[in-house]
Amino acid sequence: MSTPSSAETERSLFGEILDWMLAPLLFVWPLSIAFTHYFANNVANYPYDQALREHVAAIARQVKLVGGKPVLTLPASARALLRADETDSVYFHVVTQEGKLLAGDKDLPMPVASRQEDSALSGDIYLRDADYNGQDLRMAYTYLADAQLPREKWIVVEVAETTEKRTQLANKIVASVILPQFIIIPLAVMLVWFGLSRGLRPLTRLRQTIETREPADLSPIATRRVPEELEPLVEAFNAMLERMKKNVEAQQRFVADAAHQMRTPLTGLKTQAQLAIRETDPEALRHALRQIATGVDRAGRLVNQLLTLARTEGGELAPQQHEPLDLALLIRDVVADWVVPAIEKGIDLGYESDGPAMISGNPFLLCELAKNLIDNALRYTPAGGHVTCRILNTGVTVMLEVEDDGIGISEEHAELVFERFFRVNDAGPEGSGLGLAIVQEIAMQHGSHATLRPNPHGRGAVARVVFVAWQPPPPPPPEPDDFSELYRQSPPIGA
Repeated sequence: MSTPSSAETERSLFGEILDWMLAPLLFVWPLSIAFTHYFANNVANYPYDQALREHVAAIARQVKLVGGKPVLTLPASARALLRADETDSVYFHVVTQEGKLLAGDKDLPMPVASRQEDSALSGDIYLRDADYNGQDLRMAYTYLADAQLPREKWIVVEVAETTEKRTQLANKIVASVILPQFIIIPLAVMLVWFGLSRGLRPLTRLRQTIETREPADLSPIATRRVPEELEPLVEAFNAMLERMKKNVEAQQRFVADAAHQMRTPLTGLKTQAQLAIRETDPEALRHALRQIATGVDRAGRLVNQLLTLARTEGGELAPQQHEPLDLALLIRDVVADWVVPAIEKGIDLGYESDGPAMISGNPFLLCELAKNLIDNALRYTPAGGHVTCRILNTGVTVMLEVEDDGIGISEEHAELVFERFFRVNDAGPEGSGLGLAIVQEIAMQHGSHATLRPNPHGRGAVARVVFVAWQPPPPPPPEPDDFSELYRQSPPIGA
């Protein structure tokens, strides 16, 4: 036989919750770093892009068109200011679209005009990234033109710088955001650990409460300090304790009742055996042996009834699924089994039914119910009497009725006879007092209730058990076999 692995048998609720809380955090952290780096670059570009725009605008103001020809008046101090950067290299040039250099760096790459730039007004400043002598550049440029000049006569003013300052600023922003996370994340893990420990403390208290209970303590667990999420669990546990309590009480009653009821027949058997030992007369010895045999039969019947009561009251047979059955057919078979004992007692045993009577029930338990009702009627009906079993089906209910013309029952004892071991004082035949208790228990398991009343037609008593008639489930709606059937059932379009 294979044994379950430790992963299947030892699962920590604390560990699972902690995993599900920390796993998303560890997954989101790299995404957070990537987004931080992206936005840091955007933030770092903004001030330096503004500075590039200002440089382009300053140079553009120094360019004049005189007679349709460009004239650049850029002082040496302005040129020196453009070059005065300790970190990045700064480049610029002023050139016509035809490629004629007016000032600046000759090899600086020219922008490729887009449709948006073709339709732009003079003075709009654009930004782009480029590569120059193996260096990454950020470039700002603008076009200077007159409305009368063709496109190839436009002047391009362009300023570019390397991206070292931007990279340094972006790295500083990323570091200022990421480095504190190395402190925050472990602190968050510790806080989550602490919060889970505090949050799961009610489970620990509940476990301690259950562990400290006495083995015989089946009282319900108080829900006063139980969290709302644990209340269904505690209520289910209390329901299980209640079922266990009922089963234990039933077993205790069975043991006590069995010990009490078996004491009398065993004592009688011992007495008869002692008398048989002393007898020397063969006839007296045979009489004593017959008494012993009768006592053994009585004790055996008592044991069978006790076992049946224990099985029904303890719920051993209750979980068995009920099934649709014909009660009329089942009772007819039970009556047939009791014909011979009825003939031996000189009693007319009859059966009446007006047809099938379908109910939902347990066949074994219903047979036990009918046997006990018939046995009780035969015991309390003298020779020459009548016992009739009948089934009455109204379509809504099915009634089992056992009528006799025996000694009858008083209204005072009509309810008491269904209690265990209760026997009417003046009842002649010997019995255990368990038969009708078994009947009532089985009837309750079938949603019914057994009654025993004086016979309204004269002498004797009538026992009744009313069941709910079984109704077959409605048939499922027919499904169309093909599209033509579906078309015939559907209204035409536009109808």
